Amino acid sequence: MHGSTGDPGFRSTGGAVRAPARGGGGPSSGAGRTGGLPGLAPHKPAREVVTVVAEPGLVVEDAAETFCGAVIRADIREVVLEDAAGRRRLFPNKPAAFLHEGRPATLVPPQRAAAADKAPQRSASGSRRVDDVRAKTALPHRIWVEGLHDAEIVERVWGHDLRVEGVVVEPLHGADVLVEAAREFAPRPDRRLGVLVDHLVTGSKESRIADGLRRELGPAAAHVLVLGHPYIDIWEAVKPRAVGIEAWPTVPRGIDWKTGVCEALGWGDDRAGARRVLSSVSTWSDLETPLITAMEQLIDFVTVGP
Repeated sequence: MHGSTGDPGFRSTGGAVRAPARGGGGPSSGAGRTGGLPGLAPHKPAREVVTVVAEPGLVVEDAAETFCGAVIRADIREVVLEDAAGRRRLFPNKPAAFLHEGRPATLVPPQRAAAADKAPQRSASGSRRVDDVRAKTALPHRIWVEGLHDAEIVERVWGHDLRVEGVVVEPLHGADVLVEAAREFAPRPDRRLGVLVDHLVTGSKESRIADGLRRELGPAAAHVLVLGHPYIDIWEAVKPRAVGIEAWPTVPRGIDWKTGVCEALGWGDDRAGARRVLSSVSTWSDLETPLITAMEQLIDFVTVGP
């Protein structure tokens, strides 16, 4: 498995959390009623707000529908409109303050829109995004992570960067098999190996395994970099606010950490918890610094070298 090549990226994909369907419920009466309590008006969904560049001559109406005219001038603070009779009015330039073709609109000054177009786009990891570039053929180097959930979170944040660089990330399915798998991989200068492990702290099982790996590989250990984070599990490396909680629960010793977390938070089983955590991660800002630092160093190690 570890010596295989293929499309750079990951062997797994994550599922998205779906909200349960909501039924109308209750009796309905009268035209246009779709359900709910009798006597209550049906809920009206919020109208979509569009963003429009306030080019001179653009015809809009203020949201209160008191004045319709063409844009004469616009900046981040105010917009000047002129109607067909030549009358001019000044309006504060606030979100959804205007109507364009009948739809609520936020006006963006032309200068700001041009600057946004020129600004470099960023990937989820914060690096400059590279579009219209085919992923490289997979490099012989590898990055291993402990498990499937680790791989899914890494893919969510660093997937774009890894595909551009041609780096394959593979789940190791536990640190216990690291030494044997690394021996089989046979690292060398043109075949480097980066490993991300959970709970890499002094005295932990993972730190003992990492030390044993260096002894087992001898000189070849120079072509392996083992890094990690101090958290018990990759979930804990996701910031609590991103998941919508105040803090990760403390799980008593002897209880599987993921199982304890799901029980404490009412998340169901590990699979449901994994979907919830993964769907909470959008960019590097949703992750704790030790995980970000470790992954960036591992990517540098396998793409640039020691």
